[in-house]
Amino acid sequence: MPTTSPVSIKTILGTTRPNRFGDKPARWVNDLAAARTGVDAELLDLRDYPLPFFEEPTSPARFEGKYPNEVAGRWARKIGEADAFIIVAPEYNHGYPAVLKNALDWAYAEWIRKPVGFVSYGGVGGARCVEQLRLVTIELQMAPIRDAIHLPVDVYLVVMKERAPVKPELFGNSRAAADRFLDQLLWWTHALKVARQGMD
Repeated sequence: MPTTSPVSIKTILGTTRPNRFGDKPARWVNDLAAARTGVDAELLDLRDYPLPFFEEPTSPARFEGKYPNEVAGRWARKIGEADAFIIVAPEYNHGYPAVLKNALDWAYAEWIRKPVGFVSYGGVGGARCVEQLRLVTIELQMAPIRDAIHLPVDVYLVVMKERAPVKPELFGNSRAAADRFLDQLLWWTHALKVARQGMD
Protein backbone atom coordinates (compact mmCIF):
# COMPACT_ATOMS: atom_id res chain seq x y z
CA MET A 1 0.00 0.00 0.00
CA PRO A 2 2.50 2.68 -1.13
CA THR A 3 1.97 6.39 -0.65
CA THR A 4 3.15 9.05 -3.07
CA SER A 5 5.68 10.51 -0.64
CA PRO A 6 8.24 9.12 1.81
CA VAL A 7 7.02 8.22 5.25
CA SER A 8 8.56 9.73 8.37
CA ILE A 9 9.47 7.32 11.17
CA LYS A 10 10.75 8.74 14.45
CA THR A 11 12.67 6.47 16.81
CA ILE A 12 12.20 7.70 20.38
CA LEU A 13 14.98 6.88 22.82
CA GLY A 14 13.06 6.59 26.07
CA THR A 15 15.83 6.74 28.67
CA THR A 16 18.12 9.59 29.69
CA ARG A 17 20.26 7.88 32.32
CA PRO A 18 24.06 8.27 32.29
CA ASN A 19 25.88 5.26 30.81
CA ARG A 20 22.62 4.03 29.31
CA PHE A 21 22.39 1.04 27.01
CA GLY A 22 19.36 2.28 25.08
CA ASP A 23 21.21 4.48 22.62
CA LYS A 24 22.86 1.40 21.07
CA PRO A 25 19.68 -0.45 19.99
CA ALA A 26 18.01 2.88 19.19
CA ARG A 27 20.70 3.76 16.65
CA TRP A 28 20.64 0.19 15.32
CA VAL A 29 16.89 0.04 14.68
CA ASN A 30 16.79 3.62 13.39
CA ASP A 31 19.53 2.76 10.86
CA LEU A 32 17.55 -0.32 9.76
CA ALA A 33 14.47 1.85 9.25
CA ALA A 34 16.49 4.46 7.34
CA ALA A 35 17.77 1.75 4.98
CA ARG A 36 14.23 0.96 3.85
CA THR A 37 13.10 2.53 0.57
CA GLY A 38 10.87 5.56 1.00
CA VAL A 39 11.58 6.01 4.70
CA ASP A 40 12.80 9.22 6.30
CA ALA A 41 14.04 8.04 9.70
CA GLU A 42 15.10 10.25 12.60
CA LEU A 43 16.27 9.41 16.11
CA LEU A 44 14.74 11.53 18.87
CA ASP A 45 16.72 11.50 22.12
CA LEU A 46 14.77 12.65 25.17
CA ARG A 47 17.99 14.21 26.46
CA ASP A 48 17.50 16.81 23.72
CA TYR A 49 14.00 17.58 25.02
CA PRO A 50 14.31 18.32 28.76
CA LEU A 51 10.59 18.44 29.38
CA PRO A 52 9.29 19.71 32.71
CA PHE A 53 7.15 17.38 34.76
CA PHE A 54 3.64 17.55 33.30
CA GLU A 55 1.35 19.34 35.73
CA GLU A 56 -0.70 21.65 33.53
CA PRO A 57 -4.28 22.47 34.57
CA THR A 58 -5.60 21.09 31.29
CA SER A 59 -4.78 18.17 29.02
CA PRO A 60 -2.72 18.62 25.84
CA ALA A 61 -5.86 17.41 24.07
CA ARG A 62 -7.17 20.95 24.68
CA PHE A 63 -3.99 22.90 23.88
CA GLU A 64 -4.94 23.35 20.20
CA GLY A 65 -1.26 23.60 19.32
CA LYS A 66 -0.54 26.30 21.91
CA TYR A 67 1.97 24.75 24.29
CA PRO A 68 2.75 26.58 27.56
CA ASN A 69 6.39 25.49 27.49
CA GLU A 70 8.95 26.08 24.71
CA VAL A 71 10.51 22.62 24.97
CA ALA A 72 7.09 20.96 25.01
CA GLY A 73 6.09 22.91 21.92
CA ARG A 74 9.27 21.86 20.14
CA TRP A 75 8.68 18.25 21.17
CA ALA A 76 5.06 18.27 20.00
CA ARG A 77 5.98 19.78 16.64
CA LYS A 78 8.60 17.09 16.10
CA ILE A 79 6.06 14.38 17.00
CA GLY A 80 3.58 15.99 14.62
CA GLU A 81 6.02 15.50 11.72
CA ALA A 82 5.98 11.72 12.08
CA ASP A 83 3.88 9.11 10.32
CA ALA A 84 4.96 6.37 12.74
CA PHE A 85 7.09 5.75 15.81
CA ILE A 86 9.54 3.24 17.22
CA ILE A 87 9.91 3.53 20.99
CA VAL A 88 13.06 2.10 22.56
CA ALA A 89 12.81 1.67 26.32
CA PRO A 90 14.25 -0.41 29.16
CA GLU A 91 12.10 -2.19 31.71
CA TYR A 92 12.17 -0.59 35.16
CA ASN A 93 10.38 -2.51 37.94
CA HIS A 94 7.94 -4.18 35.52
CA GLY A 95 7.31 -0.86 33.79
CA TYR A 96 9.02 1.78 31.70
CA PRO A 97 10.90 5.01 32.54
CA ALA A 98 9.06 7.97 34.01
CA VAL A 99 10.81 10.32 31.59
CA LEU A 100 9.17 8.44 28.71
CA LYS A 101 5.70 8.59 30.27
CA ASN A 102 6.15 12.32 30.75
CA ALA A 103 7.10 12.75 27.08
CA LEU A 104 4.05 10.76 25.99
CA ASP A 105 1.79 12.85 28.23
CA TRP A 106 3.06 16.18 26.84
CA ALA A 107 1.38 15.66 23.45
CA TYR A 108 -1.93 14.34 22.23
CA ALA A 109 -3.22 15.37 18.80
CA GLU A 110 0.24 14.76 17.36
CA TRP A 111 0.09 11.03 18.27
CA ILE A 112 -3.38 10.26 16.93
CA ARG A 113 -3.94 7.59 14.24
CA LYS A 114 -0.26 6.76 13.88
CA PRO A 115 1.32 3.32 14.36
CA VAL A 116 3.94 2.59 16.98
CA GLY A 117 6.27 -0.34 17.60
CA PHE A 118 8.45 -1.13 20.59
CA VAL A 119 12.03 -2.21 21.24
CA SER A 120 12.79 -3.19 24.82
CA TYR A 121 15.28 -4.94 27.06
CA GLY A 122 15.65 -5.94 30.70
CA GLY A 123 13.74 -8.58 32.64
CA VAL A 124 12.08 -11.09 30.25
CA GLY A 125 13.26 -8.97 27.34
CA GLY A 126 11.30 -5.93 28.48
CA ALA A 127 7.98 -7.70 27.82
CA ARG A 128 6.19 -6.06 30.76
CA CYS A 129 7.45 -2.65 29.70
CA VAL A 130 5.99 -3.20 26.24
CA GLU A 131 2.65 -4.41 27.62
CA GLN A 132 2.27 -1.20 29.63
CA LEU A 133 3.28 0.97 26.69
CA ARG A 134 0.61 -0.68 24.54
CA LEU A 135 -2.10 0.40 27.00
CA VAL A 136 -0.89 4.00 27.13
CA THR A 137 -0.46 4.38 23.38
CA ILE A 138 -3.94 3.01 22.72
CA GLU A 139 -5.33 5.70 25.03
CA LEU A 140 -3.42 8.26 22.94
CA GLN A 141 -5.30 6.90 19.89
CA MET A 142 -2.17 5.34 18.43
CA ALA A 143 -2.06 1.92 16.77
CA PRO A 144 0.52 -0.35 18.46
CA ILE A 145 1.65 -3.13 16.16
CA ARG A 146 1.69 -6.76 17.26
CA ASP A 147 5.40 -7.52 16.86
CA ALA A 148 8.06 -6.05 19.13
CA ILE A 149 11.81 -6.49 19.45
CA HIS A 150 12.81 -7.98 22.79
CA LEU A 151 16.59 -7.89 23.13
CA PRO A 152 18.24 -10.83 24.91
CA VAL A 153 19.78 -10.05 28.27
CA ASP A 154 23.16 -11.40 27.17
CA VAL A 155 23.46 -8.61 24.58
CA TYR A 156 22.80 -6.04 27.29
CA LEU A 157 25.39 -7.61 29.59
CA VAL A 158 28.04 -7.78 26.88
CA VAL A 159 27.66 -4.07 26.16
CA MET A 160 27.44 -2.87 29.74
CA LYS A 161 30.46 -4.92 30.80
CA GLU A 162 32.33 -3.73 27.69
CA ARG A 163 33.30 -7.24 26.68
CA ALA A 164 32.64 -6.48 23.02
CA PRO A 165 32.55 -3.41 20.76
CA VAL A 166 29.13 -1.98 20.00
CA LYS A 167 28.61 -2.87 16.36
CA PRO A 168 25.47 -3.77 14.40
CA GLU A 169 26.60 -7.41 14.43
CA LEU A 170 26.03 -7.42 18.17
CA PHE A 171 22.30 -7.36 17.45
CA GLY A 172 22.59 -10.03 14.75
CA ASN A 173 20.43 -12.56 16.58
CA SER A 174 17.61 -10.01 16.63
CA ARG A 175 17.86 -9.10 12.95
CA ALA A 176 15.14 -11.47 11.74
CA ALA A 177 12.77 -10.13 14.41
CA ALA A 178 13.69 -6.58 13.40
CA ASP A 179 12.93 -7.27 9.74
CA ARG A 180 9.49 -8.68 10.60
CA PHE A 181 8.90 -5.75 12.95
CA LEU A 182 9.74 -3.16 10.29
CA ASP A 183 7.67 -4.94 7.64
CA GLN A 184 4.67 -4.77 9.94
CA LEU A 185 5.30 -1.20 11.05
CA LEU A 186 5.65 0.02 7.46
CA TRP A 187 2.44 -1.72 6.37
CA TRP A 188 0.52 0.12 9.07
CA THR A 189 2.41 3.35 8.41
CA HIS A 190 1.35 3.41 4.76
CA ALA A 191 -2.19 2.26 5.51
CA LEU A 192 -2.82 4.88 8.20
CA LYS A 193 -1.16 7.66 6.22
CA VAL A 194 -3.58 6.99 3.36
CA ALA A 195 -6.47 6.90 5.84
CA ARG A 196 -5.42 10.20 7.47
CA GLN A 197 -5.06 11.86 4.08
CA GLY A 198 -8.56 10.69 3.22
CA MET A 199 -9.89 12.50 6.31
CA ASP A 200 -8.31 15.87 5.42
